[in-house]
Amino acid sequence: MASSALQGVYNTIFRRNYVFLSVVFVSAFGLEIAFDNASNSVWNSINKGRQWKDLKQKYMENDDE
Repeated sequence: MASSALQGVYNTIFRRNYVFLSVVFVSAFGLEIAFDNASNSVWNSINKGRQWKDLKQKYMENDDE
């Protein structure tokens, strides 16, 4: 059973070089986006209240005054 699954993966992905390279590049692009989003989320949660986007309203003057 595992042999047939591996055979299917081989026939669909690894057999042709352009398909294999396409899978590698698309996977790398997707993982880069996921890693960047996760890193930004961790950074923003650790530094909440200390970033310009959080302090902007405190230091910006109102246009009405």
